[in-house]
Amino acid sequence: MGSLDELDDLRPPHQPLRLRPPRHRVDPRAVRWWVLRGLLSAGLVTVVLGVVAWLWEPARVWLLPLVAAAAVWTLARTLVEPRWRHAVHRWETTDHAVYALSGWVVREWRVAPLSRVQTVDAVRGPLEQALGLATLAVTTASSSGAVRIRGLDKDVAAELAEQLTLVTEQVPGDAT
Repeated sequence: MGSLDELDDLRPPHQPLRLRPPRHRVDPRAVRWWVLRGLLSAGLVTVVLGVVAWLWEPARVWLLPLVAAAAVWTLARTLVEPRWRHAVHRWETTDHAVYALSGWVVREWRVAPLSRVQTVDAVRGPLEQALGLATLAVTTASSSGAVRIRGLDKDVAAELAEQLTLVTEQVPGDAT
């Protein structure tokens, strides 16, 4: 794994980790994954509303504005969101922590100290499998849930999961 941040590597164990931008971008194929997810969610709603408006003439007056709004949302989810997410999403692991920055409208910036890590999983849904991607889930005792790094190459995610598991076994602490 090797450390990517000299300041964190030289940090004495008793000093807190600092929140800073992670260094690595997610895989470019994540853009396609986010486009497909937008089409399957917002696009499906737009199509259903459009079909209902076409078939149910008395409801067109109030359904057409909904169809238009759904179409705009579908365009945002398929044209804007994927590229914006790819520009924002970052990740990094060091000898001390896992860093993740994600989001498109609301950004979430998380750091998980390795001494708090309880489990590390590489998760692959059907679309991720088709595109050769995976999500790395690093679970801690935090009430905020796991730190998730979405859009990683499947081999990178598997290697990171293995390396983080080995490192966390050697890090002192009770992971709580």
